[in-house]
Order: sequence, then structure tokens, then C-alpha cells
Amino acid sequence: MSTTSVGRNDYLPPGFLLQHVVNPIARTIGVPTLIVRGRISGREISTPVAPFEFEGDTYVIAGRGETQWVRNLRVAGRCEVRVRWHRQPHLATELRGAEHQLVVTAYIERLGRRADFFLAELPDPADHPIFRLEPTGPPRRGPAHPGPAHDPFGQVD
Repeated sequence: MSTTSVGRNDYLPPGFLLQHVVNPIARTIGVPTLIVRGRISGREISTPVAPFEFEGDTYVIAGRGETQWVRNLRVAGRCEVRVRWHRQPHLATELRGAEHQLVVTAYIERLGRRADFFLAELPDPADHPIFRLEPTGPPRRGPAHPGPAHDPFGQVD
């Protein structure tokens, strides 16, 4: 556990190993990856995620708090989840209040002892934004790392 001070609207930046070794490997081997348009750059930003299924819905939970992907997803309101070569478009709805508490409690219960690591530096469940992902179309086969001509969000740059 580090001595980093965190509070509301803070996040735990990824360490060098996670950012430059683990995440690129995870994306390459087909771990579920959230793809969202950057709120400033307009470019596709991808980050490995662990989608959580609960009561028939799919959620993504920000274990590191107010990350850049969280901020981007709030602005965009939609994303894609890529698993290997298949990309599934989704609408994203951030959870608040009782619904947030219900999902985070179920997530922590499912994690079991692994939740200790998840909550070590951001112990307040409210510090972990959660989005419900609702599919908006069928999965399609697409490039793992799309080129500039690919625009899954239907926006013109």
C-alpha cells in the first residue's frame, strides 16, 4: 500500500509496469478492452477492463477511481468493448446512489479476498465509478487496433 493521499475525484495512476507492460500484453492477447473516444483528442483510447455480469446486465467498474477512461466515457456516453477480434458497441450509463451501492456490493462479494487489493487505496466504494453497458448493435469483426479511417462512434473528425 502506498502513502498516496486520495479523495473524491482522485484516481490512482497506473504504475510503469501496468501501463507499459501488462496493459499492452492484455490488449494483444484478447482481454476485454474498453474503447472510448478521448474527450480532448478525439482519438480512440483503449484500456483493458473486467466486465462484471450482475442480474442480467454488464458493468465496468473503475478500480483505480476517476481514471481518464471514466472521464472520457462520461463525456462520450458510448463505447465499444473488444474481445479478441470482435467489437461490440454499447451505450454507457453511470450508476449513482442505491443502484451504485447494490452493484459495488455484489462486485466486492464476488471478488472475495481479492477485494482487499481492490479497496486498499480507495476504500470508499463511492470512489469507484460504475457504468452499465447496454449493447446497441451486434458484435462485428474488426481490427484489433483500428486505423484512422475506422470510426465506430459515427463522428466526423
